[in-house]
Amino acid sequence: MPGVTHDEAPLLADLMPWSVAPLRPGRGWPMGPDAASLKARWDAFVRADDAGREALFGPTRARTLHTAVAQLPGFDGATEPLARAAGPCPEPVRVLHGPFDEQWLIPDHRLIDVARAELWRVLGAGQLFLTEQGYVADAGAAGSSGPPVLASTVLPDGRSPAGRPGRIRPLFRRPGGAEPNLAPGLLPFLAAAYGTDVTTDDILAWVLAAARASAAGCVVPLPADAGTWARGVAAGRRLKWLHLRGAGGERPRLPGGRRPYVRSPLPARPDVLTYAPDDEALLVGDGGIVSPVPAGAWDFRVSGVRVLELWFDRRVAAAEPGTLEAIRPSVWPQAWTSQLLELITVLALLAEEEPFAAGDGGSITGAELRAAGVLPAPEWARRPASVLDHHEEGPGGQFALL
Repeated sequence: MPGVTHDEAPLLADLMPWSVAPLRPGRGWPMGPDAASLKARWDAFVRADDAGREALFGPTRARTLHTAVAQLPGFDGATEPLARAAGPCPEPVRVLHGPFDEQWLIPDHRLIDVARAELWRVLGAGQLFLTEQGYVADAGAAGSSGPPVLASTVLPDGRSPAGRPGRIRPLFRRPGGAEPNLAPGLLPFLAAAYGTDVTTDDILAWVLAAARASAAGCVVPLPADAGTWARGVAAGRRLKWLHLRGAGGERPRLPGGRRPYVRSPLPARPDVLTYAPDDEALLVGDGGIVSPVPAGAWDFRVSGVRVLELWFDRRVAAAEPGTLEAIRPSVWPQAWTSQLLELITVLALLAEEEPFAAGDGGSITGAELRAAGVLPAPEWARRPASVLDHHEEGPGGQFALL
């Protein structure tokens, strides 16, 4: 079956049928790159009088100061209306705000227009999330929009840097890494095709290595050849390690002579980020220099947008005075410099990875998967699983039924 086109290959939506739309925050102030600032914003909010509190909150059709909502699954937050909210800020949690940008979020359902509770229910040990990136035809200077799908252990908000929302696909349908989010029958079908065990993690690795963006969605060609499958899984495991920044193990690092470091201290309030290719240097504001920064790290893009520029802009963009978003670090924190160096490292290593080529060994087509009864996935597999082992408090202290 050489020459099979992407139109004949399955989509990621076929192979991982349960997906969730991006979160819809409704307001910017409960999320940010600095946890201490979020706590200060909350304190300013609860200290305000009624009129001031409403102006600071930013009501929408989905959320007002009087909206009754349940707790976020897994978090013991208050459920009284925000008009009566008091006390300390709920402890912020890590989230992924677009590609490679770990930020903090106040985990309070009352603050988030659409939090996608089904994602919070399966968050935790053993879980990974794949986020499809918005498709941008011929994006970037070289015509490449970047990786079509990214992996994370923290909850992604699903935002695409190009403004096109992607779908969030948990790797497992239940907490604790239980019940793979895969088309029923896919694992045994591929195990028989390749003559070896095929695991959920193998599927994840193959997707990271072989997925291709298209206007129809994220395409995942499956090889007919077991050797090609093994090489793709190995390549994907490397990509997974980089996406997850080591995932609790050894952190990605460039060789000693190539590790980026701060040559000249970053200014207290940098406002622009530029790149000097001849010196392989990142110029941060007036006088700050980070080098060596490989060109591949500077030009690494997702959905056609430079990741480093987007990451920096989100930390220095001006906020409207008098808003809660304006409560932020007065000077550039040292922690952000460390995060910048780590991000440069990860992007440089990703840029060095050779694109995986499936070769001409033939492909398993969507038609073959349908003939084997693997596709289409049953309707229940496209819906979240019923999770009955979580006790969630509903509005006003009532228990929520799941």
